Amino acid sequence: MVTRGFTGKAGDYGQSRRLPSGQHVVSDFPVLSATPTPLIDTENWTFTLKNGPRVLAKWNWADFKALPQTKMTRDIHCVTTWSKFDTFWEGVLIDDLLAAADLVAPSAYTLAHSYGGYSTNLPLADLISGKAMVATKYGGKPLAPEHGGPARLLVPHLYFWKSAKWVNSLQFTDRDEPGFWELRGYHRYGDPWREQRYTND
Repeated sequence: MVTRGFTGKAGDYGQSRRLPSGQHVVSDFPVLSATPTPLIDTENWTFTLKNGPRVLAKWNWADFKALPQTKMTRDIHCVTTWSKFDTFWEGVLIDDLLAAADLVAPSAYTLAHSYGGYSTNLPLADLISGKAMVATKYGGKPLAPEHGGPARLLVPHLYFWKSAKWVNSLQFTDRDEPGFWELRGYHRYGDPWREQRYTND
């Protein structure tokens, strides 16, 4: 369960129960990006909800930061085989974005878009019910640009390429449209517990 202000660690499990097959635990936070790191001033940052090309809701940085803020501690898993336990994030749940827009999601699929042209596809079911957020802080501090700041998508139960850095919009789509890495051979879904790294996994 995710609640606002929740900062407790995940359950007291042994490492083997927390580590998907093929992964190894790291203590640092590796920096991997498909595109160069854009430097985005929060004065010019916006986040948009869209249905196809049509804008449904839009926030600037000040309005976004005024939305309900949630804290979340989760393990994360990168497709390049590293995992990091007990990462601590703060941001706005996708549920709270939909509520703030007074919006019932119009489709079962989404594409997350980022500054710099990156995109990744996600089923709506993997973004709601407390599963995902647009994160603006990591470890209690503003999210650094190399880790996706000022804001990145956080979908911790999927491989980390699904947690799009520098996110600026979430687009509802009628079908499951592949994004940047999915068009280049990565799995459409990306469940680390099923080792869904590449197209036919």
